[in-house]
Amino acid sequence: MKRILIGLVVAAALAAGGWFGFNLYVQHRATAEVEAAFERMRSGGGKASHGKITFELATRTLTIEDIAVEPTQPELANVKVAKVTAVGIRQPDEAHFSADSIEVSGVEAAFTYTERTKLKASYKIPEITARDFSGPTRAASAPLSGTVIDMYRFILAQYATISASSIVAPTIAATVDAGAGKAGSGDFLYSGLEVRNINRGKVETAKTDRITYSLDVTQPGKPEKMKGELSGLAVYDFDGHTLAAALDPQGSSDDSFRRIYRRVAAASYAVTMAAGVRVQIADVGIDDIAIRPSKFRPAEIMALVPADGSIPTPAQSRDMIEKVADFFDGFQIGKAEIGKQTIETPQGTARLNAVKYDPEKIALEGLDMPMPQGQLKMERFALKSFSAANLMRWAASVRTSGQTPSPDQMMGLFRVLEGAEIKGVVSPYKNTRQLITIDTISLNWGQLVGSVPTKANLVVKMVTPTDPANPAQRPLIMAGVDKLAIDLDLGAAWTESSGAFALAPATLDLGNLARAQASLALANVPRGLFTTTDPMEAMGHLAEAETGAIELSLHDSGVVDLVVAQFSRMQNLSRDAARSKIVEMIRAQGERIAASNPDTRVAVDALAGFVETSGQTLTIRLTPLGKVPVIQLLDALSDEPIVALAQFRIEASTGL
Repeated sequence: MKRILIGLVVAAALAAGGWFGFNLYVQHRATAEVEAAFERMRSGGGKASHGKITFELATRTLTIEDIAVEPTQPELANVKVAKVTAVGIRQPDEAHFSADSIEVSGVEAAFTYTERTKLKASYKIPEITARDFSGPTRAASAPLSGTVIDMYRFILAQYATISASSIVAPTIAATVDAGAGKAGSGDFLYSGLEVRNINRGKVETAKTDRITYSLDVTQPGKPEKMKGELSGLAVYDFDGHTLAAALDPQGSSDDSFRRIYRRVAAASYAVTMAAGVRVQIADVGIDDIAIRPSKFRPAEIMALVPADGSIPTPAQSRDMIEKVADFFDGFQIGKAEIGKQTIETPQGTARLNAVKYDPEKIALEGLDMPMPQGQLKMERFALKSFSAANLMRWAASVRTSGQTPSPDQMMGLFRVLEGAEIKGVVSPYKNTRQLITIDTISLNWGQLVGSVPTKANLVVKMVTPTDPANPAQRPLIMAGVDKLAIDLDLGAAWTESSGAFALAPATLDLGNLARAQASLALANVPRGLFTTTDPMEAMGHLAEAETGAIELSLHDSGVVDLVVAQFSRMQNLSRDAARSKIVEMIRAQGERIAASNPDTRVAVDALAGFVETSGQTLTIRLTPLGKVPVIQLLDALSDEPIVALAQFRIEASTGL
C-alpha cells in the first residue's frame, strides 16, 4: 500500500510538473506569436511595442499590456492601449482567430490629416468590449496615400474581415485641432456607442445614446463657438461591400442601385450658435439609402478641387458640377422625414412641423415664422419630382463666364422639377394690418420637348387686399371693394401626334366681381415651335399653325354694377341713367362695326343685354369659316380687328 501511495504521489508530481511545463510552453508560444505580429508591423518601417504578455490556458485568456503603435504613414493613427484581454481565444487556422470576448482599456489614438489642409485629431476611449469576435491574424494592407477616400477604403476593408455579436464603447472623447485662429477646432463626446451583429462588412445595428460637441467657428476678430447635441442616432442594416465598390479607384460597372443603409434615424438634435441663435430638431428618419456604384464616384469630385486651395476656373467649376450631378444620379433615398424644428433668434422664434421627401416630392409643412410686418404662416410648400442631378447640370450649362445665359439654357430649369405647390398661407400684406391668404397656388408641367413643357396647369385660389397705391385698383376701393378673391384655373396642352394645341380650362373667378372662362384651340402646331430658341425660326413655325374655335364667357357677380357706379360718379348721373348711357354707347358703337361686318351685331346685342341686367352670363363663340393661320389672325387683330372677326362665325348669348 505504501508503495502504491508513493507511486501516486510521484505520478501527481510528474503530472503537475507537466501541466506547469505545458502552460509555460503555451504562454511562450502565445508570446512568440504576439511578438511576430508586432514584428510584422515594425517591418513596414513603423514602431510597435508592447509590455507584459500572459496566457491562461484553462480559460484560454490572452492579456497584452502597454501597446504602442506608430505607423510610418502619417495619415494612419498612432495608437496606445493600456491593456487588451481576450477570453476564450482560438485559432482555427494560421490566418484567423476568434474569441468569446475581447476587452480593451485605455485606448488613445492620434493622427494628422494633411490632404489639402492640416488637421490634427485625437481620440480617448476608456473601454471597448467585443463579444463573439472573429477576425484575421494580420490586418489588411494600409492605404498608399493619405486621401480621405483611401482611409475609408482601408476602414471598410477591415470591417469586411471581422465578425462579432456586439462591440460596445461607453464613451469616446475626440479633440480636433485645425490650427491657431482657424475655424474647425473643437471637442466631441460620444456616449453609449453600441454596434450589433457585425458580419464581414455588414452591420445590423449601430447606435449611440448621445453625441455632444463644441466647435470653433471663429471668424477674423470674432471668436465664436457652436455647441450641439445629437441624441438617439442609429443606423440599420449597413452594407459596406457596395460602398467599397463605389470607392474602388478602378471604378465599377455596376449600374444598378444597391442599398447601403436600410434606415438612418435620430431622436433629436439641438445646436446653439452665436448671436443668440438656437436650432432644435426632432425625429429624423431616412429610409432605403442606396447608391449606384458606376455613378457614385466621390474620389473623382475631390480630384477636381485645386490642391493649392485656389479658386477653381470656370472650366474646372463646370467639370466639378458635372461630376456632382453624376454623384447625385448615383445616390437614392426611398424617403426621409424631419420632425418638428424650432429656430430661436433675437428677432423671434420660427417653427416648422416637418420636412418630408420621397421621389415624388419634397415638402415643408406647418411653417410659422416672424417677419418685420408680422407673422407668416404656411400649411405646406412642395416641389414635385425635384432632381438634384438635373439642377447641377442646369447650373453647369449656364455657368459661362462673361456671357448671359441663352433662353434655351434658362428653359433647362424646367428639367429640374415638375411643379410646385403652396397651400394655406396667411401673411401680412405690405405694411398694412391686412392679411393676404392663399388657399392654393399649384403649378405643374410636363411632356417636355427639348427643354420646353408642352403641358402645364396653373391653379390659384387666394384673397388679397386691394392696394390704394395701385392706380388700377383705386376704382375698386372707391366702390368699397377692400379685398379681391381670386380663383384661377389655367391649363394648356399640345398633342404631338395630331399637332393640336388646346387652352382649356382657363377660368378666372374674382369673387364678388366676375367669373371669366376661355377656351382656345389651335391646329397643325409643329414640334419645331417648342424646340427652337431663334425668334425668327419660331415665327416661321408659328406660321404653320391654324386657329380653331374660340369661346369666351363672362359671368357678372358685381362688376357691371361697379362699372355703372364709377361711370355715374364720373358723369354726375344717377345709376339708372348711367346704365342707360352705357348701353346706348355700346349699341351706337355696334352699329358702326355692324356696317362692315353684320355678323358682329349678335355680339353687340348680347353685350348690351349683359350690361342692362345685372347678374347675367355673356357667352361668345367664334368658329373659323375656313383655314385661319395664327400669324394672319394676329396681324389682322393689330391692324383691322373687324377684318379679323370677319373670318369667324360669331355666336353670342346671355342668360341668368
